[in-house]
Amino acid sequence: MNRYKELAALRCFTHKDMVQLAGSESAAAWQIKNYLQKGYIERVRRDLYAVISMETGQAIPNRYQIASRTADDACVSHHSAFEFYGYGNQVFYDVYFATEKRVRPFSYDDVNYCPLAYRGNTGITETDTGVRVTSLERTVIDSIADFEKIGGLEELLRCLMLIPALDSEKLLDALEMYGRGQLYQKTGYILEALRDELSLPDQFFAECEKQSSASKTYLFEKQDGFVLHSKWKLFAPKDLKAIVNKGVTDYDAV
Repeated sequence: MNRYKELAALRCFTHKDMVQLAGSESAAAWQIKNYLQKGYIERVRRDLYAVISMETGQAIPNRYQIASRTADDACVSHHSAFEFYGYGNQVFYDVYFATEKRVRPFSYDDVNYCPLAYRGNTGITETDTGVRVTSLERTVIDSIADFEKIGGLEELLRCLMLIPALDSEKLLDALEMYGRGQLYQKTGYILEALRDELSLPDQFFAECEKQSSASKTYLFEKQDGFVLHSKWKLFAPKDLKAIVNKGVTDYDAV
């Protein structure tokens, strides 16, 4: 059981972790097989195992710790990062994580783990509980870039409205990592609607406008009711807050 205590401290582990603890490949393979049979551990996916609590019979690691161990560079991102920080409007059964490695989507304990493209290491931190996660500001920019794929526009806005303040310099760092003029346009437009709530300065929006693409674009696929916001050269809803205030709208599917 001494080995179990070491594994429980890790919460979830790989074959490589077990080799380091057991001292050899053969000993690690035997130990993993033995613990699987006894129910001390469960296989999460290929080469990733969760340690099971002897008291509750449930997996010790939470969804964010598991996502962080799916690859050496994996980090919790997008809506899952909002949830981690307590700013998720609703809890999804999907956990999003970014990695450069080729990782297939998988499910464990009724949760779907969804890999996303890794766009750089700007604004990634690791907690003392072993969770690698994008910073709040990086999460905001990632989610603006990908809201059509993850949760939709209304869910993004509801998450943003829960945030008390954002660091404008960290937002610009994340935008610079992307280096996409259209993302500056979309970010400026969306965050300007919440500038007072998020305590964002004029300089931030001036920089977004400066770095914006010279071409007109759409916030998402053209919809009836879009207007041109000339400052941002962006076709988008006239009033973003109205989308949230109305509740269920035609934009929910976005």
